[in-house]
Amino acid sequence: MNNKILVLDDEREIAEVIALYLRNEGYEVELAFTGREALRKVEAESPVLALLDVMLPDMDGFAVLQKIRESYRFPVIMLTAKTEDTDKITGLTLGADDYIPKPFNPLELVARVKAQLRRYTKYNDNVKQQENIIDFAGLVMNRDTHECTYNEKELVLTPIEFDILWLLCSNRGRVISSEQLFEQIWKEKYFKNSNNTVMVHIRHLREKMGDGTRKSDFIKTVWGVGYKIEK
Repeated sequence: MNNKILVLDDEREIAEVIALYLRNEGYEVELAFTGREALRKVEAESPVLALLDVMLPDMDGFAVLQKIRESYRFPVIMLTAKTEDTDKITGLTLGADDYIPKPFNPLELVARVKAQLRRYTKYNDNVKQQENIIDFAGLVMNRDTHECTYNEKELVLTPIEFDILWLLCSNRGRVISSEQLFEQIWKEKYFKNSNNTVMVHIRHLREKMGDGTRKSDFIKTVWGVGYKIEK
């Protein structure tokens, strides 16, 4: 598991002290002493967090932060000897997650690092979980457990039916052709009679999603084109 932390500070003694405390907590540490070196190491090493000094010889830490935020979302903590609120506001506005004035207690810095990583890990776990769940217009699908309910009624779907419904919901508002459905779900080349296979599975889905007296119109047919689910 990657646990690399980038420390950017042109004062080597400070950088080494920070690195010592972080390594004692089990983190890998990459040191950089200029902004350009830090940006190279971000790309090469993929850190999980960065500590950036503001005052640097080549470019300031805010400029480094801006470049990082163009491509990366990992936590960034700014370090600075300046105490003006405007600097703090600038850093937070540009995407910093925390701000520690110098001089600082190394133990407090380590605690702040751990807090940011806990938050970031929890957020990413939630995002990953949300990506595997669809909750839309009374339909709830869980890709991890393969469970599906519609208007609070459990739907017992075959794996193919589940995958068709998931694909349509993931592209709601767009028409998905029978050819696209067949080739993405069955992973086979589409032929003319493949359309019958798709139609049968769509019909079964509509019957299962109906209220017992009629077929559901949750899945729309776009004649001569394919199928879609409205936004």
